[in-house]
Amino acid sequence: MACVYFTASSLDGFVVDEHDSLDWLTSRQHDPDGPFGVDAFMTNIGALVMGSATYEWILKNHPGPWMYDQPSWVLTTRPEIVAEEHPVHTFSGEITDVYPHIRLAADGKDVWLVGGGQVAAQFTAAGLVDQMIVTYAPCSLGSGARVLPVRSEWKLADSAVNGEFVCARWVAA
Repeated sequence: MACVYFTASSLDGFVVDEHDSLDWLTSRQHDPDGPFGVDAFMTNIGALVMGSATYEWILKNHPGPWMYDQPSWVLTTRPEIVAEEHPVHTFSGEITDVYPHIRLAADGKDVWLVGGGQVAAQFTAAGLVDQMIVTYAPCSLGSGARVLPVRSEWKLADSAVNGEFVCARWVAA
């Protein structure tokens, strides 16, 4: 079981642009079943954790029933943002207080840190992130939200090309 930050990045290190848009990412070709594809990745995910900005992006761009079967947490001080029909836990506080509950819910599978760098930064600072998988898009954004806005050290474990992207799996050093 691992805690994995699985995300995408522009070449200059941003996960969303200054308008919180992912158009730079979703308009590009990739194979979801290819190297570092999301379909294979999801087969070993037991629980998900995201911040409020990622949850609100999902709510806006994928309305309707919750799109994940796994237990999910949104880290937020605004629990009212969660749609009533979404079986999502909310949490506000120290990551180390909720992480044992997330691991238990993952039932031996991996925990996926979804989307934003702020959540990944909290988990990284607490020493909880085992792997970081980053899919690098062939563009720069100039500004936006950083992929990982905290100093940390990583070792490259493997890499591959998938469509227009260069993908890398990093392990905590």
